Amino acid sequence: MPAVAYVNGRYGPIAEAGVSVEDRGFQFADSLYEVVAVLNGRFLDWEKHLWRLRRGLSALFIEGLPSDAALAHIARRLVGLSRYADGLLYIQVSRGAGRRDHPFPSDTPATLVLTMRRFDFRQRLPQLETGVPAISVPDQRWARCDLKTTGLLPAVLAKQEARAAGAFEALFVKDGTVTEGGSTNIYMVTADGVIVTHPLSARILPGIARDTLLDLAREAQMKVEERPFTIEEARAAPELFLTSTTAPILPIVRLDGGAVGTGRPGPVTARLGQLAWAEIGRQTGWKP
Repeated sequence: MPAVAYVNGRYGPIAEAGVSVEDRGFQFADSLYEVVAVLNGRFLDWEKHLWRLRRGLSALFIEGLPSDAALAHIARRLVGLSRYADGLLYIQVSRGAGRRDHPFPSDTPATLVLTMRRFDFRQRLPQLETGVPAISVPDQRWARCDLKTTGLLPAVLAKQEARAAGAFEALFVKDGTVTEGGSTNIYMVTADGVIVTHPLSARILPGIARDTLLDLAREAQMKVEERPFTIEEARAAPELFLTSTTAPILPIVRLDGGAVGTGRPGPVTARLGQLAWAEIGRQTGWKP
């Protein structure tokens, strides 16, 4: 079964889907998106993704999206059509198609696109055991990184630089401070076991996996600090790790060519990995 799409009321193969060349998502990146993990045919953290999508739409003054119940119905039908037990559901909303002009067009319906593609989450389990390398790059993004817009060119360039260096991720650094990764949230663990991550602000995306992981850590009586930390602190930390929808949690064992800690995943990250995958199983019934 090919990957499938929904575009403004129509379901079909992605290869046959399309939007107008005048769509503002294409012309101006005047659009938002969400990526929802589907495991065992069930959505992970669905309500949190809806909250972040609605928040972004409100900030960009995009209206006309179907109700939460209608959106859930579309998403469930698309997953059913795909016949994929495990995959990634992308939800993308643009302001719609209109004459190419910077101000908002009037009376233009929003464009709603959903796609469902297969994704193998099992590939993350061995990576949790071995860890992944990362590099650092200057953070040259716009000032509203808390909105999940499709204006991702700086992230694209950073991820490509990471790939060229044989790394899994690129850590954005602004004024000496680690903000987040190209498509992930970033954490360090201090020598006394405190989990540290950048606080929520316009500098970082309020990650869904981030929110869930911090809740799990606090429930497990693990120490958490939401504060800025420098790239020098990150390089000297005994543990670094990342979270995202596509990589629930992965240890970073090398940064800019140097070993992080012992060069192996540390005990705090390992414990968090157990908690994260147990929560995935609780929500979806997914088993490795």
